Amino acid sequence: MLRRYQIAYLITNAIHIISVGLLIGAIVTLDLRILGLFRQYPLSIIAPPLIRVAAAGVCLAILTGVVLFSVRPVAYINNPAFLAKLGLIALGLGNALLLNRSRSWQLVLDEKQGSRSRARVSALVSLTVWLCAVIAGRWIGFL
Repeated sequence: MLRRYQIAYLITNAIHIISVGLLIGAIVTLDLRILGLFRQYPLSIIAPPLIRVAAAGVCLAILTGVVLFSVRPVAYINNPAFLAKLGLIALGLGNALLLNRSRSWQLVLDEKQGSRSRARVSALVSLTVWLCAVIAGRWIGFL
């Protein structure tokens, strides 16, 4: 359908970009808060909605990404930037799951002193990985 109707491809691609925007916007805001910016906003208040927005963004990005992939699967699977993007997404999701499942995450949400070092490392990894995933995604079209 995407090959046949250009408007369908255009809309799917636009939804994919919007989804990535939701994901990156929420993740960067949360990571910067974990790293110490925006201290006037308690993590226990801003983290839950930011996590939900990021989760919605990643789910929609994956869904639209699979649809976009279906247009040229052989070209994408042979594209090193696409493979890098997939690896970076896996790292970003794994990092988020590890932090969310850790005891230190609850301590960070409760604003306990001395519990932030693991979360800060995770936030730095998250910022790096997700921004690199966006760069890799843009790079796909140039290879």
